Amino acid sequence: MGENRAKEERAGESKARETGDYIVRATAAGAQIRAFAVNAKELAERARQIHDLSPVMTAALGRLLAGGAMMGAMLKGEKDLLTIQVKGDGPAGSLTVTADAKGNVKGYVREPQVVLPANAQGKLDVGGAVGRGVLSVIKDMGLKEPYVGQTVLQTGEIAEDLTYYFAASEQVPSSVGLGVLMNRDNTVRQAGGFILQLMPFAEEEVIGKLEKNLAEFSSVTKVLDDGCTPEQMLEGLLTGLDMEITDRMQTKYYCGCSKERVERAIISIGRKEIEEMIADGKEIEVGCQFCSRKYMFSVEDLNRMLKRA
Repeated sequence: MGENRAKEERAGESKARETGDYIVRATAAGAQIRAFAVNAKELAERARQIHDLSPVMTAALGRLLAGGAMMGAMLKGEKDLLTIQVKGDGPAGSLTVTADAKGNVKGYVREPQVVLPANAQGKLDVGGAVGRGVLSVIKDMGLKEPYVGQTVLQTGEIAEDLTYYFAASEQVPSSVGLGVLMNRDNTVRQAGGFILQLMPFAEEEVIGKLEKNLAEFSSVTKVLDDGCTPEQMLEGLLTGLDMEITDRMQTKYYCGCSKERVERAIISIGRKEIEEMIADGKEIEVGCQFCSRKYMFSVEDLNRMLKRA
Protein backbone atom coordinates (compact mmCIF):
# COMPACT_ATOMS: atom_id res chain seq x y z
CA MET A 1 0.00 0.00 0.00
CA GLY A 2 2.86 2.35 0.88
CA GLU A 3 4.54 1.50 -2.43
CA ASN A 4 1.36 2.38 -4.36
CA ARG A 5 1.10 5.72 -2.58
CA ALA A 6 4.73 6.48 -3.44
CA LYS A 7 4.01 5.71 -7.10
CA GLU A 8 0.97 8.00 -7.03
CA GLU A 9 3.08 10.76 -5.46
CA ARG A 10 5.75 10.45 -8.16
CA ALA A 11 3.12 10.39 -10.92
CA GLY A 12 1.41 13.49 -9.50
CA GLU A 13 4.73 15.27 -9.17
CA SER A 14 5.70 14.36 -12.74
CA LYS A 15 2.37 15.57 -14.13
CA ALA A 16 2.58 18.86 -12.23
CA ARG A 17 6.11 19.42 -13.51
CA GLU A 18 4.94 18.96 -17.09
CA THR A 19 2.43 21.79 -16.69
CA GLY A 20 5.07 24.28 -15.50
CA ASP A 21 4.49 26.25 -12.31
CA TYR A 22 2.43 24.55 -9.64
CA ILE A 23 1.41 24.74 -5.99
CA VAL A 24 1.64 21.85 -3.54
CA ARG A 25 -0.59 21.62 -0.45
CA ALA A 26 0.36 19.37 2.45
CA THR A 27 -0.22 18.64 6.11
CA ALA A 28 2.21 17.35 8.71
CA ALA A 29 2.34 16.07 12.28
CA GLY A 30 -1.22 14.79 12.18
CA ALA A 31 -2.61 18.03 10.69
CA GLN A 32 -0.90 20.18 13.34
CA ILE A 33 0.86 21.94 10.44
CA ARG A 34 -0.50 22.95 7.07
CA ALA A 35 1.98 23.74 4.33
CA PHE A 36 2.15 25.20 0.84
CA ALA A 37 5.00 25.41 -1.65
CA VAL A 38 5.15 26.82 -5.16
CA ASN A 39 7.41 26.86 -8.17
CA ALA A 40 6.74 30.27 -9.78
CA LYS A 41 9.55 30.69 -12.31
CA GLU A 42 7.31 31.06 -15.37
CA LEU A 43 4.92 33.26 -13.44
CA ALA A 44 7.66 35.70 -12.44
CA GLU A 45 9.23 35.69 -15.92
CA ARG A 46 5.85 36.42 -17.52
CA ALA A 47 5.39 39.39 -15.18
CA ARG A 48 8.89 40.63 -16.02
CA GLN A 49 8.11 40.50 -19.74
CA ILE A 50 4.67 42.13 -19.50
CA HIS A 51 5.79 45.03 -17.32
CA ASP A 52 9.41 45.38 -18.54
CA LEU A 53 10.66 45.11 -14.95
CA SER A 54 14.14 45.89 -13.68
CA PRO A 55 15.84 43.03 -11.76
CA VAL A 56 14.96 44.39 -8.31
CA MET A 57 11.33 44.95 -9.32
CA THR A 58 11.18 41.47 -10.89
CA ALA A 59 12.30 40.11 -7.51
CA ALA A 60 9.77 42.24 -5.62
CA LEU A 61 6.76 41.43 -7.79
CA GLY A 62 7.89 37.82 -8.30
CA ARG A 63 7.95 37.26 -4.54
CA LEU A 64 4.51 38.82 -4.09
CA LEU A 65 3.09 36.77 -6.98
CA ALA A 66 4.44 33.55 -5.44
CA GLY A 67 2.98 34.48 -2.05
CA GLY A 68 -0.31 35.51 -3.64
CA ALA A 69 -0.59 32.25 -5.57
CA MET A 70 -0.26 30.22 -2.35
CA MET A 71 -2.66 32.49 -0.44
CA GLY A 72 -5.15 32.16 -3.29
CA ALA A 73 -4.92 28.39 -2.86
CA MET A 74 -6.11 28.89 0.73
CA LEU A 75 -9.44 30.36 -0.46
CA LYS A 76 -12.39 28.03 -0.08
CA GLY A 77 -14.91 29.32 -2.62
CA GLU A 78 -14.38 28.92 -6.37
CA LYS A 79 -15.28 32.58 -6.98
CA ASP A 80 -13.31 33.97 -4.01
CA LEU A 81 -10.68 36.58 -4.85
CA LEU A 82 -7.66 37.80 -2.92
CA THR A 83 -5.78 41.06 -3.44
CA ILE A 84 -2.48 41.91 -1.75
CA GLN A 85 -1.27 45.53 -1.84
CA VAL A 86 2.12 46.69 -0.64
CA LYS A 87 2.42 50.46 -0.33
CA GLY A 88 5.79 51.77 0.81
CA ASP A 89 7.72 55.02 0.80
CA GLY A 90 10.54 53.56 -1.31
CA PRO A 91 11.08 54.22 -5.04
CA ALA A 92 8.88 51.22 -6.01
CA GLY A 93 5.78 53.10 -4.84
CA SER A 94 3.33 50.20 -4.60
CA LEU A 95 2.81 46.60 -5.69
CA THR A 96 -0.54 44.88 -6.26
CA VAL A 97 -1.26 41.18 -6.78
CA THR A 98 -4.63 39.50 -7.29
CA ALA A 99 -5.18 35.73 -7.05
CA ASP A 100 -8.09 33.31 -7.11
CA ALA A 101 -8.69 29.82 -5.75
CA LYS A 102 -7.87 28.19 -9.11
CA GLY A 103 -4.21 29.18 -9.28
CA ASN A 104 -4.69 32.25 -11.48
CA VAL A 105 -2.60 35.23 -10.38
CA LYS A 106 -1.63 38.62 -11.80
CA GLY A 107 0.06 41.78 -10.59
CA TYR A 108 1.65 45.12 -11.36
CA VAL A 109 3.98 47.69 -9.81
CA ARG A 110 3.76 51.46 -9.90
CA GLU A 111 7.42 51.98 -10.83
CA PRO A 112 8.70 49.07 -12.95
CA GLN A 113 12.21 50.37 -13.67
CA VAL A 114 13.66 50.97 -10.20
CA VAL A 115 17.43 50.36 -10.09
CA LEU A 116 19.29 50.06 -6.78
CA PRO A 117 22.72 48.77 -5.71
CA ALA A 118 22.83 45.35 -4.02
CA ASN A 119 22.09 45.21 -0.28
CA ALA A 120 24.61 44.34 2.45
CA GLN A 121 24.22 40.62 1.68
CA GLY A 122 24.94 41.19 -2.02
CA LYS A 123 21.31 40.47 -2.94
CA LEU A 124 18.72 42.48 -4.86
CA ASP A 125 17.54 45.19 -2.45
CA VAL A 126 13.79 44.58 -2.46
CA GLY A 127 13.45 46.10 1.01
CA GLY A 128 15.17 49.27 -0.17
CA ALA A 129 12.89 49.48 -3.21
CA VAL A 130 9.70 49.02 -1.16
CA GLY A 131 10.65 51.01 1.95
CA ARG A 132 8.36 51.46 4.95
CA GLY A 133 4.60 51.39 4.71
CA VAL A 134 1.56 49.13 4.86
CA LEU A 135 0.61 45.66 3.62
CA SER A 136 -3.11 45.14 2.93
CA VAL A 137 -4.92 41.89 2.18
CA ILE A 138 -8.43 42.14 0.72
CA LYS A 139 -10.52 38.97 0.46
CA ASP A 140 -13.69 39.10 -1.63
CA MET A 141 -15.67 36.02 -0.62
CA GLY A 142 -19.05 37.05 -2.04
CA LEU A 143 -20.21 38.66 1.19
CA LYS A 144 -21.67 42.16 1.49
CA GLU A 145 -18.30 43.61 2.43
CA PRO A 146 -14.84 42.19 1.66
CA TYR A 147 -12.48 41.23 4.48
CA VAL A 148 -9.62 43.72 4.80
CA GLY A 149 -6.53 43.08 6.94
CA GLN A 150 -3.71 45.61 7.29
CA THR A 151 -0.31 45.43 8.93
CA VAL A 152 2.76 47.64 9.00
CA LEU A 153 5.59 46.50 6.71
CA GLN A 154 8.37 44.90 8.75
CA THR A 155 11.23 44.83 6.24
CA GLY A 156 9.73 45.42 2.79
CA GLU A 157 11.27 42.09 1.73
CA ILE A 158 7.73 40.62 1.28
CA ALA A 159 8.22 37.21 2.99
CA GLU A 160 8.79 38.68 6.46
CA ASP A 161 5.90 41.07 5.89
CA LEU A 162 3.50 38.24 5.03
CA THR A 163 4.77 36.24 8.03
CA TYR A 164 3.89 39.19 10.27
CA TYR A 165 0.52 39.69 8.54
CA PHE A 166 -0.56 36.10 9.25
CA ALA A 167 0.42 36.37 12.92
CA ALA A 168 -0.95 39.87 13.58
CA SER A 169 -4.05 40.01 11.37
CA GLU A 170 -5.19 36.39 11.10
CA GLN A 171 -3.67 35.14 14.39
CA VAL A 172 -2.04 32.18 12.62
CA PRO A 173 1.64 31.58 13.53
CA SER A 174 3.33 31.18 10.15
CA SER A 175 6.64 31.10 8.39
CA VAL A 176 6.82 32.44 4.83
CA GLY A 177 9.81 32.00 2.51
CA LEU A 178 9.91 33.61 -0.94
CA GLY A 179 12.67 34.05 -3.49
CA VAL A 180 13.48 35.12 -7.04
CA LEU A 181 16.88 34.39 -8.62
CA MET A 182 17.90 36.21 -11.80
CA ASN A 183 20.12 35.14 -14.70
CA ARG A 184 22.92 37.37 -15.96
CA ASP A 185 20.70 38.43 -18.88
CA ASN A 186 18.10 39.62 -16.32
CA THR A 187 15.61 36.82 -17.07
CA VAL A 188 14.21 34.78 -14.18
CA ARG A 189 16.33 31.75 -13.26
CA GLN A 190 14.26 30.52 -10.29
CA ALA A 191 11.23 31.73 -8.33
CA GLY A 192 9.01 30.21 -5.70
CA GLY A 193 8.27 29.95 -2.03
CA PHE A 194 6.61 28.24 0.90
CA ILE A 195 4.10 28.99 3.66
CA LEU A 196 4.05 26.89 6.84
CA GLN A 197 1.27 27.42 9.36
CA LEU A 198 0.76 26.04 12.87
CA MET A 199 -2.71 25.02 13.92
CA PRO A 200 -3.98 26.13 17.36
CA PHE A 201 -3.50 22.62 18.80
CA ALA A 202 0.15 22.29 17.69
CA GLU A 203 2.27 20.62 20.38
CA GLU A 204 5.53 22.08 21.71
CA GLU A 205 7.54 19.13 20.40
CA VAL A 206 6.19 19.72 16.88
CA ILE A 207 6.90 23.44 17.09
CA GLY A 208 10.46 22.70 18.23
CA LYS A 209 11.11 20.31 15.31
CA LEU A 210 9.72 22.81 12.82
CA GLU A 211 11.85 25.64 14.21
CA LYS A 212 14.95 23.41 13.93
CA ASN A 213 14.15 22.55 10.32
CA LEU A 214 13.62 26.21 9.45
CA ALA A 215 16.95 27.14 11.05
CA GLU A 216 18.73 24.53 8.89
CA PHE A 217 16.93 25.51 5.66
CA SER A 218 19.19 27.39 3.21
CA SER A 219 16.90 29.49 1.00
CA VAL A 220 14.06 29.08 -1.46
CA THR A 221 16.18 29.99 -4.49
CA LYS A 222 19.12 27.77 -3.39
CA VAL A 223 16.83 24.77 -3.00
CA LEU A 224 15.08 25.38 -6.34
CA ASP A 225 18.37 26.04 -8.12
CA ASP A 226 19.69 22.72 -6.79
CA GLY A 227 16.88 21.08 -8.76
CA CYS A 228 14.42 20.46 -5.94
CA THR A 229 10.68 20.41 -6.57
CA PRO A 230 8.11 22.10 -4.29
CA GLU A 231 7.45 18.65 -2.82
CA GLN A 232 11.12 18.19 -1.99
CA MET A 233 11.27 21.68 -0.52
CA LEU A 234 8.47 20.77 1.87
CA GLU A 235 10.09 17.41 2.67
CA GLY A 236 13.17 19.28 3.88
CA LEU A 237 11.17 21.82 5.87
CA LEU A 238 8.97 19.13 7.42
CA THR A 239 11.62 16.47 8.07
CA GLY A 240 10.58 14.16 10.90
CA LEU A 241 7.02 15.53 10.93
CA ASP A 242 5.24 12.90 8.82
CA MET A 243 4.34 15.11 5.85
CA GLU A 244 1.44 14.15 3.60
CA ILE A 245 0.77 15.83 0.22
CA THR A 246 -2.94 16.59 -0.06
CA ASP A 247 -3.18 18.40 -3.39
CA ARG A 248 -1.35 19.87 -6.37
CA MET A 249 -2.63 22.60 -8.64
CA GLN A 250 -1.25 24.48 -11.60
CA THR A 251 -0.61 28.21 -11.21
CA LYS A 252 -0.17 30.73 -13.98
CA TYR A 253 -0.15 34.43 -14.79
CA TYR A 254 -3.65 35.12 -16.04
CA CYS A 255 -5.58 38.33 -16.69
CA GLY A 256 -9.25 38.07 -17.58
CA CYS A 257 -9.63 41.64 -18.82
CA SER A 258 -11.77 42.38 -21.89
CA LYS A 259 -13.07 45.41 -23.77
CA GLU A 260 -16.46 44.92 -22.09
CA ARG A 261 -14.92 44.99 -18.61
CA VAL A 262 -12.91 48.11 -19.41
CA GLU A 263 -16.09 49.69 -20.79
CA ARG A 264 -17.89 48.99 -17.52
CA ALA A 265 -15.00 50.57 -15.64
CA ILE A 266 -15.25 53.73 -17.77
CA ILE A 267 -19.01 53.90 -17.20
CA SER A 268 -18.43 53.62 -13.45
CA ILE A 269 -16.34 56.82 -13.33
CA GLY A 270 -19.45 58.90 -14.00
CA ARG A 271 -21.12 61.09 -16.62
CA LYS A 272 -19.03 64.19 -16.09
CA GLU A 273 -15.71 62.47 -16.88
CA ILE A 274 -17.19 60.73 -19.94
CA GLU A 275 -18.60 64.04 -21.21
CA GLU A 276 -15.14 65.62 -20.89
CA MET A 277 -13.64 62.77 -22.96
CA ILE A 278 -16.31 63.27 -25.63
CA ALA A 279 -15.66 67.03 -25.68
CA ASP A 280 -12.02 66.33 -26.62
CA GLY A 281 -13.34 64.78 -29.83
CA LYS A 282 -10.67 62.08 -29.95
CA GLU A 283 -10.68 58.34 -29.43
CA ILE A 284 -9.18 57.24 -26.14
CA GLU A 285 -6.76 54.43 -25.30
CA VAL A 286 -7.14 52.56 -22.03
CA GLY A 287 -4.47 50.11 -20.88
CA CYS A 288 -4.92 47.22 -18.44
CA GLN A 289 -2.55 47.63 -15.49
CA PHE A 290 -2.19 43.87 -15.06
CA CYS A 291 -1.43 42.71 -18.60
CA SER A 292 -0.66 45.97 -20.49
CA ARG A 293 -3.26 45.16 -23.15
CA LYS A 294 -4.56 48.30 -24.89
CA TYR A 295 -8.21 49.02 -25.67
CA MET A 296 -9.39 51.79 -28.02
CA PHE A 297 -12.73 53.61 -27.66
CA SER A 298 -14.09 55.98 -30.29
CA VAL A 299 -16.20 59.09 -29.61
CA GLU A 300 -19.17 57.04 -30.79
CA ASP A 301 -18.30 54.37 -28.16
CA LEU A 302 -18.11 57.08 -25.49
CA ASN A 303 -21.51 58.52 -26.47
CA ARG A 304 -23.00 55.04 -26.17
CA MET A 305 -21.42 54.64 -22.72
CA LEU A 306 -22.73 58.07 -21.65
CA LYS A 307 -26.29 56.87 -22.24
CA ARG A 308 -25.64 53.91 -19.94
CA ALA A 309 -23.82 55.89 -17.24
